[in-house]
Amino acid sequence: MDLSLVISLYNEEESLVELVDWIGRALAGETSPAGGPLSYEILMIDDGSTDGSWKVVTDLSATHPEIRAIRFRRNYGKSAALFEGFAAAEGDIVVTLDADLQDNPEEIPEMMRMIREEGYDLVSGWKKKRYDNVLFKNIPSKIYNRTARRVTGIKLHDMNCGLKAYRKEVVKSIEVYGDMHRYIPYLAKEAGFGRIGEKVVRHQARKYGKSKFGMERFIHGFLDLETIWFLQRFGKKPMHLFGSLGILTFLIGIVIALIIIINKLVCQAHGLDFRPVTDQPLFYLALVAVIVGTQMFLTGFLGELVSRNSQERNNYNVRERIR
Repeated sequence: MDLSLVISLYNEEESLVELVDWIGRALAGETSPAGGPLSYEILMIDDGSTDGSWKVVTDLSATHPEIRAIRFRRNYGKSAALFEGFAAAEGDIVVTLDADLQDNPEEIPEMMRMIREEGYDLVSGWKKKRYDNVLFKNIPSKIYNRTARRVTGIKLHDMNCGLKAYRKEVVKSIEVYGDMHRYIPYLAKEAGFGRIGEKVVRHQARKYGKSKFGMERFIHGFLDLETIWFLQRFGKKPMHLFGSLGILTFLIGIVIALIIIINKLVCQAHGLDFRPVTDQPLFYLALVAVIVGTQMFLTGFLGELVSRNSQERNNYNVRERIR
């Protein structure tokens, strides 16, 4: 199989027939690297739609043998849909796109070429010119993408663009969960797939219905960015974070306490006025620092015990083997 198209959908019954026809036209005439016509499949993941989307998918599958479909019992979110789609994909190249007709399937052949001929592991779309609400989508999206670039080190203008192409090994090596679909390029980078490219794609104005994502997605997006950064950096070595902070906090507390005690002893030895150690608020702050530092160190120690017993502690992506 040359190509797998993974499409997550939720209440998009109006657009599905048009989308499948558009995909067919966009891929007509494309050839396989092995020769002959391009072989492809369309994986539709119904994320618990409450309208007639599943009936439309069922009807389409009867006349389009390239369509395979999965239906969730309830709405789990886009990450869950992509996870199932990636697990089921059989194509050498996997392309994701949304079902709302805002992603243009005519971009797919060029994205496939970039992977095959230019050696990219992942090609992300960049909706340079958008047809969304400027105040509630475009401006927050720019702020979010600028922050994501600084944190992840990946120079993509549109990290969350739904139209992306992947080498098969990428989607089989990463786990998408929660709302981490926004950060698949970062997950791929951390899994060892560093050849990440970008292509300007045409953005289409929404034709049917309304967006399923509200303003809360930007709040969730920033929280998820912090989570994924922390897990990738310290997930298998929590002592590096908690142990370091714990030791630093403990030493600060000890040094402050010693300074207070030594100052009191010096003043007492020279017959000078001094405040009792226990009358000084700073002494109690030092004790708190010592206790907090000890607790943080123990937290890191417990984290190491949990990590040591994790079944995934030694899961590594091996690129090649000889014999």
